[in-house]
Amino acid sequence: TGTRIGMDCAALLWGTILLACSCGPGPPRVGAAPLLAATYVLDDSNGLGREFDGIGAVSGGGATSRLLVNYQEPYRSQILDYLFKPNFGASLHILKVEIGGDAQSTDGTEPSHMHYENDENYFRGYEWWLMKEAKKRNPKIKLIGLPWAFPGWIGKGENWPYDYPDITAYYIVSWILGAKQYHDLDIDYIGIWNERAFSSKYIKLLRYTLDKHGLEQVRIIASDRLWEPISFVMMIDSELHGVVDVIGAHYPGTKTVQNAILTGKKLWSSEDYSTFNNDVGAGCWARILNQNYVNGNMTSTIAWNLVASYYEELPFGRCGLMTAQEPWSGHYKVESPIWITAHTTQFTQPGWSYLQVDGHLEGGGSFVALTDGLGNLTIIIETMSHNHSKCIRPPLPNFSVVPQRATFYLRGSFYMVETLQVWHSRLDFESGKSILFQQLHPVKVWRGRFSLDLNVDEVYTLTTLKTGWKCEFPEPPPPQPFPSNYRDDFNIRNPPFSEAPNFADQTGVFEYFVNASDPGDHVFTLRQVVVQRPITWVSDADQTISVIGNFKWVNMTVTCDIYIEKPRDGGVFIAGRVDNGGIYVRNTKGVFFWVFADGSYRVTGDLAGQEILMKGLAGVRDNAWHTLTLNIQGNSASGLLNGYPLWENVTVSKPGNGWAALGTRSFEFAQFDNFHVE
Repeated sequence: TGTRIGMDCAALLWGTILLACSCGPGPPRVGAAPLLAATYVLDDSNGLGREFDGIGAVSGGGATSRLLVNYQEPYRSQILDYLFKPNFGASLHILKVEIGGDAQSTDGTEPSHMHYENDENYFRGYEWWLMKEAKKRNPKIKLIGLPWAFPGWIGKGENWPYDYPDITAYYIVSWILGAKQYHDLDIDYIGIWNERAFSSKYIKLLRYTLDKHGLEQVRIIASDRLWEPISFVMMIDSELHGVVDVIGAHYPGTKTVQNAILTGKKLWSSEDYSTFNNDVGAGCWARILNQNYVNGNMTSTIAWNLVASYYEELPFGRCGLMTAQEPWSGHYKVESPIWITAHTTQFTQPGWSYLQVDGHLEGGGSFVALTDGLGNLTIIIETMSHNHSKCIRPPLPNFSVVPQRATFYLRGSFYMVETLQVWHSRLDFESGKSILFQQLHPVKVWRGRFSLDLNVDEVYTLTTLKTGWKCEFPEPPPPQPFPSNYRDDFNIRNPPFSEAPNFADQTGVFEYFVNASDPGDHVFTLRQVVVQRPITWVSDADQTISVIGNFKWVNMTVTCDIYIEKPRDGGVFIAGRVDNGGIYVRNTKGVFFWVFADGSYRVTGDLAGQEILMKGLAGVRDNAWHTLTLNIQGNSASGLLNGYPLWENVTVSKPGNGWAALGTRSFEFAQFDNFHVE
């Protein structure tokens, strides 16, 4: 399998690394600065540090895995293997998913298991499927659920989930029970409300409701925002202190606060990273994976997001550990953060313990050491420079890193270790030819001591474990743009997922629907099903919208059969050159062709319907099928109704390009069929 060659390359590399560092018995090169040298002691004889809880990633918050589900095999399984399979790629310990709330949660909406008060369905969306795929590969993976938004009925009309805390607790516990009943998934941790306010009363009630349903083993994380005020409130409220198991902070910049430490609770960076997944993103990830513990006592770090499987032009494009945004071609990319993850995840497990060490390297950078308590030792070293490890947030104070020699003394139960396996990455910002997760020759430990020459922007793992593995599938197919001629008639009797492929809902939820009363042409349709404004996380639009296609499209013809269900003030649209989505969905511009139940039509330059380009009578009515066609060529647009021209020569200047889309005037039922874009 080429391992032999691999080892030879490693041997050569090892040689060049040592030579380049002016080491060895002879004097350093003339004029070369002497290498900064320092010693570090690893000792377990006075006890261990905090228990390690694992490295993970988030799917959701929102719709970040949207396009992943539509990949054909074998590519879809390959992507999942790179993420979850132990000793393979990222080998993640934790998967955190959004509990869908029917609302925009960054890159789209994810469907709720309870759209309405009397509705329960545990087969919507893709997070159930993803959790099962993760468990299939790693039965020990930990699962976390966290809501970003909630269906509107929970607030009884108010944009707030805590007025009726018993209803909210019942809703969340239903999700956990449904995970078990329908998918045999055990949820390990549950959160409160992502990056929004917490209610002490609600958290206590949630604990009570969990226990009442036999879910004592489910732990509570709070508050998925900042260290304060949750830490302070826990210090003064002993009952709250008793029910919160983990304090989870977001983007902590590797720092914690005194109150958080004083609670004595586990501290996690429960969302971090969120950075473009090039080598700088890898540098950011390498730095925080170590320094969240070294500087901040955090025993778990969770990346947003797991895999960038959403249209790249949506907010935070490619901020995943890897990229899989082309199900139509099968193309995906194993980005460098995957292999940075492997440096920690392949050689540690939740339940291991950190050693009590300072962890700062004299020449800049950091190290952590972990043990399973059974004689195994793993050391992870990173020397990321400032400019090559900036995360998206918070701002990174200046620091410097220089080449250095680190000598480690192994004491206590590690004194008898004779050799350590070595895995190495070097991010190369000059040539762009980075070395990622390469196995080097083992290091000989002599009388409990070994030395290592460290360059800048490197990661080393030294470990007693021999199970590390860098697996690589054959190259996936080359990238291709979204098909320029695409149609979907939604005629599928038992769809594997509730949503049609490639449609990315940005407000509202569009689901496959079986129209039992239809005589035949429109039995299987796509239906918008959110009929009340949700308890939002950001500012969802007042209209519903789902986008599809290639953002670079300029000239296009969009055709769709539409069915308005809401009498009097109901309405639907098809659109082209749609320029926005995600958290910015309210500002979406494009060319929108609307028809309304009152018989009128409009052409607007925006989703909000403020910029009216043309209006008139169309004679469309509710509860009847009609066919809309929108044609955009250059600076001109025209529209057809049931194949006959309705309006033409409408001047459209900007946006100059964008997706195709469909949607509704308000949160209302409506159906779509025979969608076609060219």
